[in-house]
Amino acid sequence: MTTFNLTGYNTGAFTLLGIPGLEQHQVWISIPFCLIYFVAIVGNSILLMATEHSLHAPMFFFLSMLAITDLILSTTCVPKTLSIFWFGPQRISFPGCLTQLFFLHFSFVLDSSILMAMAFDRYVAICSPLRYNTILTPRTIVKIAVGISFRSFCVIFPCVFIVNRLPFCRTRNVPHTYCEHIGVARLACADISINIWYGFCVLLMAVISDVILIAVSYILILCAVFHLPSQDARQKALGTCGSHVCVILMFYIPAFFSILAHRFGHNVPQTFHIVFANLYVIIPPALNPIVYGVKTKKIRDKVIFLLFPMRSY
Repeated sequence: MTTFNLTGYNTGAFTLLGIPGLEQHQVWISIPFCLIYFVAIVGNSILLMATEHSLHAPMFFFLSMLAITDLILSTTCVPKTLSIFWFGPQRISFPGCLTQLFFLHFSFVLDSSILMAMAFDRYVAICSPLRYNTILTPRTIVKIAVGISFRSFCVIFPCVFIVNRLPFCRTRNVPHTYCEHIGVARLACADISINIWYGFCVLLMAVISDVILIAVSYILILCAVFHLPSQDARQKALGTCGSHVCVILMFYIPAFFSILAHRFGHNVPQTFHIVFANLYVIIPPALNPIVYGVKTKKIRDKVIFLLFPMRSY
């Protein structure tokens, strides 16, 4: 993995301790983690192969972006986590820690942005079906993809510098399985108010704004659907949104639960926080391709063809 070439007085390595309180059980915990990670890698890889010939369609283009981002999210954290479960606490260089921190949060914000773009795609498809191909042209799709990627980069990249400026003079033992922004910042022997407020602003500017725009899109979609003349037309319109809604719920509900528990759940054991944070980086990436594979006929047929080519004849 590429590391950022940052200069400063933080040159020592950190030690990732794993899950405090469950050290004796981490080998057993690694078994489901490894299986789920395998499902995430295989599922998203198959999803990419199933959509490679349909990238001209906006929904499949964004779905491919989602699969790539999920691969980045899970691969950024899970291999190091598994090495901790199997071999005990692991050292990670400070630049390596910053790199992991960046890709973790970047892929999370980009995931949210992609879900917002997919909601816009569903809004245009249902509310303006006759203008769908003129609004979402290939050039427009590329602009949206570049825009949300650039926004995610610009929002997260300053985290690298506001962590790099901190002095770590007490301990470099991280009670976690990977480096994340506030978890690393709390080890500093300096005021971290900027880090806390910046984290709050990222949540507000990126994730909350995406949720609001997604909610507005689906309110407009529901208004359009309930004005359709027939029950079959309403069911068909809602059916096209089913997989997207499932993925949205799987992404945002655990995310907000984790954020709220982290901010306000002072009585929640640290072990629970860390276990939940680890599940969050592998379960949505593993379930997303399954949801789309089950609910989207075109993808389902393509996957069957890839796995069982002889049955297509």
